[in-house]
This record gives sequence, C-alpha cells and structure tokens, in this order.
Amino acid sequence: MMRIDLAQLSAFAAVVEEGSFEAAARRLHVTPSAVSQRIKTLESRMGQILVTRTRPAGATPAGQVLARYAGQVRLLESEALAGLASAGAGSADGVDVRLAVAVNADSLSTWFLPALSGLASERDARFEIHQEDQDHSATLLREGAVVAAVTADPRAVQGCAVRPLGRMRYLGVATPAFAARWFPDGPTATALASATTLQFNRKDLLQTRFAREVAGRRVDPPVTVLPSSVGFADATVLGLAWAMLPESMARAPLADGRLVEFAPGRHLDVPLYWQRWKLESPLLAELTDAVVAAAGAPGQLRGALRPTAGQ
Repeated sequence: MMRIDLAQLSAFAAVVEEGSFEAAARRLHVTPSAVSQRIKTLESRMGQILVTRTRPAGATPAGQVLARYAGQVRLLESEALAGLASAGAGSADGVDVRLAVAVNADSLSTWFLPALSGLASERDARFEIHQEDQDHSATLLREGAVVAAVTADPRAVQGCAVRPLGRMRYLGVATPAFAARWFPDGPTATALASATTLQFNRKDLLQTRFAREVAGRRVDPPVTVLPSSVGFADATVLGLAWAMLPESMARAPLADGRLVEFAPGRHLDVPLYWQRWKLESPLLAELTDAVVAAAGAPGQLRGALRPTAGQ
C-alpha cells in the first residue's frame, strides 16, 4: 500500500507555499539539496511531476491535489496539538492554528472581518487572508492555497462543501455635481460611454456590466483603476468618477447627500457562497458558522440563497 511520507509532504508544501526550493529549505532548516531530494523521491513514488520548476515554483495539476492534502494534514495536526495542550497533555507553545481563506475586497471591507474576531480571541486562531475577486477565488481552493473562500460560484470545487451566504447589492453612485455634469438627461448610452468610472482591477467587470444593462447595449466607459474598496468610496465621494458601491458602504453618503444614485431603481446583485474543504475540523466548522452569521447580520448581505449541491 502506497503511503505519503510526511517529511516529503512537508518539503513539497514548503516549496509550493514559499515559491522556491531555497526558501523552503530555510523554512524547514535543511539544505536546498535535501528539499530537492525529498521532492524527487515523492514525485518518483507518485509517478507524476508535482512541482513546476519555475520562478516562483508552483504545483502542477497533480500537485494541487497533494497541496490540498498537505493543508488538511497541517490543519488537523495543529488542532490536535492545541487540543492536547488544552487538555493538559502538553504545551501549546509553537502550535500555530492558522486558516488560509480567500475573500473578495468588498466583503473584507464590509461584513467579513467580524466573523474572525471570536475565533481569534477565544481559540487563538490566526488567519492568512488572500484578497481575491469572488469570480476567481475558487481557483485558490483548487490549488490548495486556502481552506475556504467567499466565491460567486455555487458549483462545489472537488472536495469542498458550499454554503449560500446571500446577495451583495451594488448601487451605481456619483456625487450630485458629477451626475449633473455627465448625466443631465439620465444615464444614456452616450453619457455612460463618456463618464469616467472606477475599476478595482482588470478582473472587475461590475461597472461595465452595469453600464451595459442600463444603456441596453455594450458601452466602454473610460476607466480609473483603483485597487481599494475603501478608496473606491472615497474617490467617488470626491467626484473622481462614478462607481458601483456595496449598498452597506453607500448607505451613509447617500443619506447625507454626498452621493446620489444616477440610475435610481437599478442595481446589481452578486450572489456569494462560502466554499470550504470537506474536512472534520472543529475550527473550520466554527469559522463557517461565524461567516454565515456575519453575512446574515442586519444591513449586510441581502436575501438567503437556496442551498446548493454539496452543502
């Protein structure tokens, strides 16, 4: 029966996470040649190439499967050691209970972080948060880089369970002066093609999608790129451009008149889901419950979504 050697697995995980054999060697306090030998032996036993010899190094498709397993082993080991320490069977010194999760920027800036506070204070949990667009965060699950992710995809990644969170509503907003200048006759196709909009990064298509839906045809507005959710709100209030802001983030400046909806009654709803590894981990289960509760807090995500396959 084939078994995975834990020393070889640790070397593999270190290379993938650190991005090089040299950095992995420093983390493991061994020589780069020792790391290389462990990887070669593991690949020989598995009969497949597991690590890309690139800069940075990464996992091959076969390696991604092993990367998920390595993460699961590490999480279960850390929980077991912490449990033994709390039971008086050992010391908690050096036990690093860490959860890597992927979250979109708008969720980080609005409802997500309160979900972590209880685990951080009561369980001494630590987190490695990857900021990633909700349409792309599932990739990090497939690669084994994170144990859970906020995603827009209801289809379960292999080996994962899905929980619906709700819909994040986005509103098209601008300052009254910006709206008066660029949309004097409303958000027409011509106006939307001329008025500058904000874009988080190249993956951010919310503004383009909203402009197309309001105009009834494809429009390509000029863009200012600003990779910050808080900066998005600040820049919009300053009149730099129009933007799609989460409803909870737009509520205060809309109420005091700093912003207006330039297309009243129109909005975009982005469904969000929580995908997590199917792993018997009490800490991961607690995190899931906390995330679902935070998403359902008053004034955050809208409307419950239907359960999906794999929940």
